[in-house]
Amino acid sequence: AEKFKQVQQAYDVLSDDKKRSNYDLYGSAEGPVQTGPRRPTGGPSPFERGGFPFDLEGIFGTAGGPGRNPFARDSNYPSDGPDVDIEVEIPFQTAVEGGDYDLFLQRNGRDEPITVKIPPGIDTGKIIRLNGLGQPGVNGGRPGNLMVRVVVAKHPWFRREGRDLLVDVPVTVTEAALGAKVDVPTLSEGMVRVTIPPGTSSGAKLRLKGKGVLFQATKQRGDMYVVIRIVLPPALSEKAQESLRKFAEEAPFDPRGGLW
Repeated sequence: AEKFKQVQQAYDVLSDDKKRSNYDLYGSAEGPVQTGPRRPTGGPSPFERGGFPFDLEGIFGTAGGPGRNPFARDSNYPSDGPDVDIEVEIPFQTAVEGGDYDLFLQRNGRDEPITVKIPPGIDTGKIIRLNGLGQPGVNGGRPGNLMVRVVVAKHPWFRREGRDLLVDVPVTVTEAALGAKVDVPTLSEGMVRVTIPPGTSSGAKLRLKGKGVLFQATKQRGDMYVVIRIVLPPALSEKAQESLRKFAEEAPFDPRGGLW
């Protein structure tokens, strides 16, 4: 009965992370109950303080013996394989719309083709986990996972703010002042015609509803914004300069008035 009681006490300590940590550090399941040097790693392991007056090896036996410690790791024990971390750069449009991204992963000394399913709306820094494509396990253990960190490539025209897309559209002074209809690119629907209202300033945003990033959870899209950029000719003739002077006289305006 006393032997069974000691075994039960040992199991209670070994199955409690805090008590086991205290024992590993201080030789006592209850923590540093007395002053003195820390029990060196690899030394004797009697539970001789904190109310456990028995020897762990005396109860379970040494490794390999008939009373073998059941908590010792067997060399034939199944062990799961580690994960493999990689980073891939995907096209901007694939990140917005979703799709397949093909890559080659070196496994067992050869290149193995793998297709990664990219969910729509993914952003830089997100991780896609491919179960079972990491390092193999040992002694029947499960293989690890392939952890794919996504980096979204830049687009020459578009940029992203959350679920919205933005594109800069250059216009002339005349188009901005008098209004105009201009063709603007979209990411997946080709060119669309946008009306620029008269008197539009540089930096103004015109919204195209539902032409932004596809949001996977709701299957709805964000918006696209056309950002107006007024661009002047690289050189003006004398006649053009005179026309601008007359324009300034006819329509006096101080854009900095009241700002400072």
